Amino acid sequence: MLFLIPAAALVAALLLLIPLFRSPKHPHARRRLAANAGVFLVAALLLVTLSVGAFAADPEVEATPISATSETAPAAEVAESDSGLGQGLGYLAAALATGMSCLGAGIAIASTAPAAIGAFSEDPKAFGKALIFVVLGEGVALYGLLISILLINSL
Repeated sequence: MLFLIPAAALVAALLLLIPLFRSPKHPHARRRLAANAGVFLVAALLLVTLSVGAFAADPEVEATPISATSETAPAAEVAESDSGLGQGLGYLAAALATGMSCLGAGIAIASTAPAAIGAFSEDPKAFGKALIFVVLGEGVALYGLLISILLINSL
């Protein structure tokens, strides 16, 4: 069930690309789209893999009874069993969420900011409308930061 939602999102994203491959209007558009789709699929695969790995339980921790960890085990053993591969992958997932969203926001702002400046130079009344598109690109970075904060808080 955990893989069903990301798999459905990937299938929906791939179905949206079918009309582009049927129209031979732009020869370089297919190559660019294939590169973007490849990066998206790799990022989605990393996100799912690292998220599942972050919440995977360590078999040694599950084998210990609750009463043994609470009263008889020293505090160093309990702290040592809490840090493991899952926690490391969780921090890596949080770093990737922030890094990839900031890269996406940078790409979005790199294309919208010059257009907004050009629209503003032609018509000063278009400043508010043009600024909205730049802020939408920056929102992507903020969402990534929010996801990484939520991931770190759950660790």
